[in-house]
Amino acid sequence: MTRIAHRIAQCASLAEVRQNIDRLDRELVMLIAERGAYVTQAAGFKKTAVEVPAPPRVVQVLAKVNALALEVGAEPAVVDATWRAMIAAFIDSERLHQAALHPPAPQAN
Repeated sequence: MTRIAHRIAQCASLAEVRQNIDRLDRELVMLIAERGAYVTQAAGFKKTAVEVPAPPRVVQVLAKVNALALEVGAEPAVVDATWRAMIAAFIDSERLHQAALHPPAPQAN
């Protein structure tokens, strides 16, 4: 049995399944918002746009969540695809925050 299996309610209807999915979606959005707040903080520590993507960190995060997916019984392909999309979106967001916090120096003419 996976770690999560004991927490899953046996639903009596599709409506009940959807209620649980809606509840989880709300929790996930709240966690994404929290993660985004930390990404915004990270932008403040990165002085140049080149620092934003951080490929070694991306590799580290993907390895961690893929291992966690196996540990808890989540579908690894879903977790991997979700995190890749989320990381890409957060990199785009972080680029905007980093640029606003550390605008490039004006070019001399």
